Amino acid sequence: MRHPLLSGLSICLALALGGCQASLPPVPAWQGTEGRDNFQLGQIIELSSGQVLSPGQLVQRLANAPRVLVGEKHDNPDHHRLQLWLLRALESRRAQGSLLLEMLEPQQQALVDAQKGKASPAADLPKALAWQPGWDWTLYGPIVREALGQPYPLLAANLSPDEIRQAYRQPATPPGDRSNAPAVVQALLAQVRAGHCNLLPESQLPAMLAVQQQRDRRIAERLLAAPQPALLLTGSYHARKDLGVPLHLADLDAKSEDKVLLLAEVGETVEPAMADFVWYTPATPEQDYCAQLRKGH
Repeated sequence: MRHPLLSGLSICLALALGGCQASLPPVPAWQGTEGRDNFQLGQIIELSSGQVLSPGQLVQRLANAPRVLVGEKHDNPDHHRLQLWLLRALESRRAQGSLLLEMLEPQQQALVDAQKGKASPAADLPKALAWQPGWDWTLYGPIVREALGQPYPLLAANLSPDEIRQAYRQPATPPGDRSNAPAVVQALLAQVRAGHCNLLPESQLPAMLAVQQQRDRRIAERLLAAPQPALLLTGSYHARKDLGVPLHLADLDAKSEDKVLLLAEVGETVEPAMADFVWYTPATPEQDYCAQLRKGH
């Protein structure tokens, strides 16, 4: 299947009704090899209508949203390349207000701010930012460097390690009817259970659920406080409209309409309740992340 690479001319045609401004950057070539023969590869679907969009049409639909939430699979290189593409594409359409990353914690904010606007960022930028080794710098580094070179702020959206430990030791649920609906809580518990390879004792699940919900609430609070238009890059479960941050935004009485884009691997099912748009990418090779954990039990 031909990769949907759009030239400047085709983007102008796609955006003809709204006028053609600066041409969008080229869509990056796929890095992954799994699922290259899948009919979904490269498709961008508006989930409310089922319409297949071009990259230019997606940008047009996102450009006016005050907050855009992009959900990723953390270890998929194509997701991060598309995030960088989307950031630059939105920058070309309007002044970006802020970029928020789940991968940044509050104690890193001053370090990030110190690198903003520098003609030459630190030679060892991950060290200068106290970048956490759990987030692969080769995947996130290009996005961070792009944001550091722009006038808008790059903002931490996660809890601090101390806050995570506190949420675990003394589980507390953020208030709100939508984020605490029984169906939401049960789905999150199932996700926490599966995410820990079904090895967690049932007694630990409430604490892990509290950490998840406190993370979602913090991201929502940071989004509401961030200069608009704001773009958030985070894991798919945090971004989902039916389980994550959008529910907390609603519980915090967010007034404006946000947009959610999920980057999904071919073969995954994404339903309208989960997001506004989905963009299908190659899959990463199957790995049994639980095998090592099972050996220790």
